[in-house]
Parts: sequence; structure tokens; C-alpha cells
Amino acid sequence: MVDLGLAGRRVLVTGGTSGIGLAVAEAFAGEGAHIGILGRSSQRLSAAVDELRERHPKLTVVGCVCDISVDSAVQSATNDLVSQLGGLDHLVSSAGISGSLGSPVDQVAAEEFMEVQRTNVLGPFLAIKAALPHLREGTGATYTLIGSDSGFVAVPGMLAYNASKGATVQLTRALSTELYNDGIRVNSVCPSIVDTPMAREDLGVDSFDEVEFPVSKPTDVAWLVLSLASPRSSPVNGVSLIADYGYHARSSFPA
Repeated sequence: MVDLGLAGRRVLVTGGTSGIGLAVAEAFAGEGAHIGILGRSSQRLSAAVDELRERHPKLTVVGCVCDISVDSAVQSATNDLVSQLGGLDHLVSSAGISGSLGSPVDQVAAEEFMEVQRTNVLGPFLAIKAALPHLREGTGATYTLIGSDSGFVAVPGMLAYNASKGATVQLTRALSTELYNDGIRVNSVCPSIVDTPMAREDLGVDSFDEVEFPVSKPTDVAWLVLSLASPRSSPVNGVSLIADYGYHARSSFPA
């Protein structure tokens, strides 16, 4: 077994009520870390907290309903959860939306475009803004963002999402530089399609069992997040780790 050095750490996960975020919370808890999660749905939040507490009765697991795109709400929820955790060592930004897919640029409403940016770009900014004073006092502090291979490649009909995930890549670089002297490492994990409720809804499928392309599990992404947050990865900073089975490296040009 490999000791990732995360036992006893305090972790805050946005979007931690389902999909990748919940898998990340479970993975940290499996390493003995105490968990705080933020989510928009009170029902999903309650279910996630209950599940984690049942599986990890010796750990502190707390949650708070929060709209990640509202500054005052993020500040209040973060302070509340960090107080209950007794501090903060790791922040993971997993909350995200895809918006409507398939529309050409001239049919994308401005408000729809901005809604995606508010959740996927403003949200991670507000999360680190609120968490920063606590992370500065933490141990081996890290901030890990959940990005996407859509920050590096594009297909028609995903303009808002592509733009938001491209911003995640540069936000990762900029924050890693700005927070370097604070000793806070910032990285992101950028998977391709992951089998989550959101992905199934986006693609209109009940299962990915029969698709002809590789699909990651939320636990695959969670492992990468743990790896980057671990003090064993202390040299790794400012990296957007593409996890797409090597598809980005392949040329689509018929040559």
C-alpha cells in the first residue's frame, strides 16, 4: 500500500453531492481525511453526508447548501464548514454545468452562455477566494480544479462549455503562480467523458456500456485528484492533467 499522506487532513469539495465530486469526497475519506461538501441540492447534500458518515463513522463529515456562483453564499458556507472541520488543507472545485449542447453560436443566448461561465469559472474563483485565508494556515495546502479535455479540444455545439474549461486551464496556471509564495499548489484534472448523471443526461443515454469510445469512472478522476493533492506530489504545480486516453494526441487530419 502507498501512504498518500492525507490522513487527518481537512478537505472541502464543491459539487460534492454527486458524480465526480462525491467520488472525490469518498476517496479522501478513504484516506482518513475529514470532509466538507458544498452542493446546490439540499436533498442530494443530505444523502451524500449521510452516506459518507455511515461509511466513515470516525471522520468529521459536514455539508452546506450553497450556490457556488454567489460570493456571499460561498464565503459564508466556506467559513461555516471550515469552522466545523477545524481548519482547511485541501480545496477541490468540482461543481460544474454543461449548459445546453448542440446549438451553433448564433443560437446561444447570452444569458445561457453566462450561466455556464458563472458556475464553471466564477465558481472556482469564488471558492479559492473564500478558502484562501484558511488554506494559508493549512498543512501541505492544495487547490485542485476539475477541468475537462474540452479546455484543449473543441467540437461544434459546445461553445459555452469549451470556453469555460479553457478558462479553467489558465486559471490553474495563474493561481499556481500567484499562490506560489503562500505554499499552495494548484493543479487541475481534465478528463474526457466520465460516467456521471450529468454526462448521461447531456448525451441522452441510460448507460455507456455500448459506446465505442472509452469512458472514465468518477473513481478514476478521484484517484488523480488524490494523487495531485498528496504531499508525495509536491513538485507538481500549475499542471492541467489531461486524462482522455490519449485522444488529444491524435491528429484528425487524414495524413
